[in-house]
Amino acid sequence: MTDDPEEAARTALCQGPALVVIAGPPGCGRTTLLRRIAAGVPGPAHLGGGLAMLATVPALALSRAVRARLPGDDIPLLAEAVRSRVRGGLLVLDDLQHVDAATLAALPHLARGCRVLVALRTPHRLSDTAHAALRQAATAWIAVPPLTADAAHTLARQTAGGLDDQAAAAVVARAGGNPLAIIALARQAAAGRAPIGEDIDQVAYAIATALADLPRPARTALAALGLLGRPAPPALLGTGAADLLAAGLVTAEPGGSLLPVSAYVAETAAGLLDAPARAEMHARLADLTPPAEAARHLAAAGDPAAAYRKALGAADRLAGAERAALLLFACALPTGVDPRVRLAAADAALAAGRAADAADVLRPIVPAVFLSADPGTRPSATTDPLALEAAVLRGEALLQAGDPVTARDTVRAVPDTAAARVVAARDRVMLLSVLATEPMAALELADKIAVRHPQPPAGIRAALAAVRATHRQPGWDDTLAAVADTGGDPLITRWSAWLLVEHLAAEGRLVDAATAALRAAATAGDDLAYGWQTRFLAAADWALALHGPGFPATLAWDGTEGVLRRAANLTDRALPEQARAYAIAATALIEADTGLLAAARARLDTAGIHPAVAWVAREAAWLDGQPDRAVRAPAETGTGLLAGLHAITARWAAYDLGTQAATAIPVDLPAPARRTLTAWAVGSGLDDAADSWQPVALREQVRCLIAAGLTSADRDRAVAALLRAEHLADSAGLTVLAGRARRGLRRHQIHRDTRSPRSEGRLTQRERDVLRLVAAGEPTRRIAGQLGISAETVDTHIRASMRKLGARTRTEAAALAFATHPFDISEDGR
Repeated sequence: MTDDPEEAARTALCQGPALVVIAGPPGCGRTTLLRRIAAGVPGPAHLGGGLAMLATVPALALSRAVRARLPGDDIPLLAEAVRSRVRGGLLVLDDLQHVDAATLAALPHLARGCRVLVALRTPHRLSDTAHAALRQAATAWIAVPPLTADAAHTLARQTAGGLDDQAAAAVVARAGGNPLAIIALARQAAAGRAPIGEDIDQVAYAIATALADLPRPARTALAALGLLGRPAPPALLGTGAADLLAAGLVTAEPGGSLLPVSAYVAETAAGLLDAPARAEMHARLADLTPPAEAARHLAAAGDPAAAYRKALGAADRLAGAERAALLLFACALPTGVDPRVRLAAADAALAAGRAADAADVLRPIVPAVFLSADPGTRPSATTDPLALEAAVLRGEALLQAGDPVTARDTVRAVPDTAAARVVAARDRVMLLSVLATEPMAALELADKIAVRHPQPPAGIRAALAAVRATHRQPGWDDTLAAVADTGGDPLITRWSAWLLVEHLAAEGRLVDAATAALRAAATAGDDLAYGWQTRFLAAADWALALHGPGFPATLAWDGTEGVLRRAANLTDRALPEQARAYAIAATALIEADTGLLAAARARLDTAGIHPAVAWVAREAAWLDGQPDRAVRAPAETGTGLLAGLHAITARWAAYDLGTQAATAIPVDLPAPARRTLTAWAVGSGLDDAADSWQPVALREQVRCLIAAGLTSADRDRAVAALLRAEHLADSAGLTVLAGRARRGLRRHQIHRDTRSPRSEGRLTQRERDVLRLVAAGEPTRRIAGQLGISAETVDTHIRASMRKLGARTRTEAAALAFATHPFDISEDGR
């Protein structure tokens, strides 16, 4: 990378989606550099940034950039809303140290599909987690270097043209390459001021001395901007606003609001006030700002009781994340907090997805007996009902935060004599906690809870359905589907629908899983629940990719090409991790099966840890002739169908390596997977096992037939199985598996060279298969291995193709084949 930060940033941003962070101390010229870079990058720039006093308003920094109201409660939806507006332009965010949490969380998502340029003042107050996530997502992290001596001299001369060489050199030496300090010190030197002491912070002193020359109303107005942390209308700032404009210390935004040229200057102006004056100004601002903002000014003014009342009043008029933030703020104030306010804050925080905050805000009102892990401890009969409600709500929050053990301990002491809804909430948390930690024990507990609640509320019904589904009790699917379709609490219904989709897929009922996923996706889409909608859509595409051709027409699928288009579109967006994993697994499996193994490997490298992704990675390695990589099992292989697929791939890899060590057959497998693994273990029955895959997954039926052909001692049965496998693979476009079948047929001296029925004397089907892999960048040896033919035959097909197409190189032949045979490729070039 070049040493020039401006050039380095432009290079990174011109190469595609990227996140470039410009970092540096106050006054170093971050904003100036940011604007120069933005001006030099092609495309429209969308300018926004953080505001100190409004740092808790979700998505504010991004809303300022795209000039639109954005959904701050759903991070993937927020990122997608921004991406759809920025598109090929440049998203520019200044003062990242002041941005809201939603904007920070969205940046890693945005970096995958947008060009993003941000400036961060150091030191900052970002949490370690947020800073680490930003570092990891950044394509380039560029520290703004101090000005060179020549640039510093030039800036000093431009600021104060009357400086002699000695005075200019003193300014440069004192400023240490900081542009803001250079400007302030140059002005001071030009005014004939005395030199600055060695022990005084140069930038702060420069700002202080510069502000001393302003009229008092202007200093007050600038200090007010520093305390506000956001643009403000001139009327709010008083008579000093005009002087700030004249001094060039503020600029006017569209609409007339004034914004400080340097936020640090405004913050320093506020910091120069003594404590009483600062408190007085906060109190004055509380009278002039909206209630939510006024509450924070009152707290800063030292009046927590008034801040508490103001925050509660503001929260009553808000919803979603803003309401949650205000209620949590009120609960954190050093004043008496009503327990009912804590309960309301926890409810709002849970609805906004802040489960850990919900648990924390309830802790002060949950009696110690409920915080004890001692199972023998029980509360007295006079326990406050609010405390019991807080205990079960805290248990739910801990459960959602991924801590089932502490959740169970928190609610275990709630007595049966509590209110019915409290007991129901307790039982729900207990059952789901036990299901997560001791699945077998959950069966007995579920029976007891079912007796205790003959007419169970929605939360209990969902928990009981989850137990039945986990243990595959008769009718579990209908029960879970009924809970998912109740139309009640959306969190319960979507969670139940997701369990239904995953359990159906684990049973090998891929058509049913896709149907349920599409239905749930439509409902989530109607509610604008983008995160859930994309998760369901990705799961549906995964089911289709694994099933292969033959889906019912009622699902209106358009084949594997449709899966590729949709999944590729999804993976270009900001997605929840579950959705991204399924979308990548679906796309990579189709690519690997059709011979685009390089593309599949590259795609899998971008995925996180997930059983479906792990299996496709193993399968791609096996298809690519690397059984040593396919034989290694990941830490998590999933359950049901996925566990079976992992075991089958491991069997194939061991066969290719010539090691037939016995492998344990996982429990609770769908019938086709269990039959296949049993047939591998006993050495017969693979052709019968293949038939059981027919309604489940065509590619696995083909693999079973190939295995039957390779292991059968009867030549006629072996050839019949291989011919059937070849026909099915060719019909479904499973290029690599078709090559495996033909390689097996060659062992019996049966050679295949099928011409396309559409070739009409042009390219044969095999020639097109070869050129498709040439276009994917595969060398001759790998093409031969994937298609089950010799390297010499590959070269023969390439030469024949070049002759027919009039091409001079193999690459040109591949390009011409795609151009002249559009029916052979999909919209994305396959």
